[in-house]
Amino acid sequence: MKYYAAKLKGKGNIAVDDTILVKDVESTAGSRILEGFKSLFSAEAVVRLEEAGYEISGKTHVGEFGLDLVGEFSYYAEKESELKGAAAELVAKGEVKAALGVDMNGATRRAAALSGVDFLKATYGTVSRYGVISCAASGEQIGVYAADTDGIKEVMGVIAGHDEKDGTSLRDKKYEYRNDKDVSLMKVCVVKELLEKADDATKASVKAYADTLRAKGVSVEEISFDVFDVANTAWQILMTAETCNNVSRYDGVKFGHRAAEYKNIDELYVNTRTEGFNFLTKAVILYGSDVLSKNRYKDCYDKSLRVRRVVAEKFEALMEQYDAVLTPVCSRTAYEAYDIKDAFGRVFEESVFTALANLIGIPALVSGGVQLMGKHFDESTLLSLAKSVEGEGK
Repeated sequence: MKYYAAKLKGKGNIAVDDTILVKDVESTAGSRILEGFKSLFSAEAVVRLEEAGYEISGKTHVGEFGLDLVGEFSYYAEKESELKGAAAELVAKGEVKAALGVDMNGATRRAAALSGVDFLKATYGTVSRYGVISCAASGEQIGVYAADTDGIKEVMGVIAGHDEKDGTSLRDKKYEYRNDKDVSLMKVCVVKELLEKADDATKASVKAYADTLRAKGVSVEEISFDVFDVANTAWQILMTAETCNNVSRYDGVKFGHRAAEYKNIDELYVNTRTEGFNFLTKAVILYGSDVLSKNRYKDCYDKSLRVRRVVAEKFEALMEQYDAVLTPVCSRTAYEAYDIKDAFGRVFEESVFTALANLIGIPALVSGGVQLMGKHFDESTLLSLAKSVEGEGK
């Protein structure tokens, strides 16, 4: 498997995915539409890492705009029979200390689970999105891959914090990331509805993780919390609408791919986008256009914004009783190659495990192949729970 879309330094210790800008390096977000585009600046997260003494090893392949399962539909990457995420695999093989990825629809979390590494999607607004090739600005967030929670904690401590250049960046100047909190009196819930959607191997992994937490003194209960399906539907509507809006800037005029054959400006746009976008991106654009249309806006887009508020309130109420939610992050332990024409439906089905965190901006940590979600700004609880299980395996 070819991991890098662009290799920078042989001894670099941090990789970044190809939706994150690095100055003077080609940045394509896995799409032909951005072929040849080189940024004039680096993302704020990259700048902070370099100023702290880290070196960027290169940019890793991603699926076009991060819309697929784990990165399988990059225009530039080799096609594989077993699907893996490039950044996650680099971390798993020990070739880099950590990697940055943009979590927009769960691809980063799924990739981490399949490769057996950790990934933290931090609370929305805690890490600057300045320098991200944006699709769904209201829910996408830079996160960190690492081999364990120590690596997550270290890198998050560098990249988190307010950035004046990012309008979604929160005002808090500094966040503390710990993985040494006492977990012995914590309470964790397992969501029955999500567990039922997973295969037997995945169910076994979640149950084994829960048993290990219990051995550490954590109270683990199985509960019914049936908001994940509606949260997924709402996020897919918002995500496709925002993506449709954001990718409209790619027209072949200023940068990226331009069609060779056209007779007027309309043909330039149509031919460039026809050649430049893959089938999945086109499907997302069409769906996003539909939910934003005059006849559908109120019933789809506007209602999804209302659902976001309701889901946030329900999750906040749940978190008054528990410290974290334990769920699968994928329905299975491996993905096989499939036809891109099936991608829209497959991604929708798998996103039921991940969409809630994007919809309401809560932190979500993948560790040991499972997912822990928690309260806003409470990453330390998730890291500490995961650390207690990591220690059990050493």
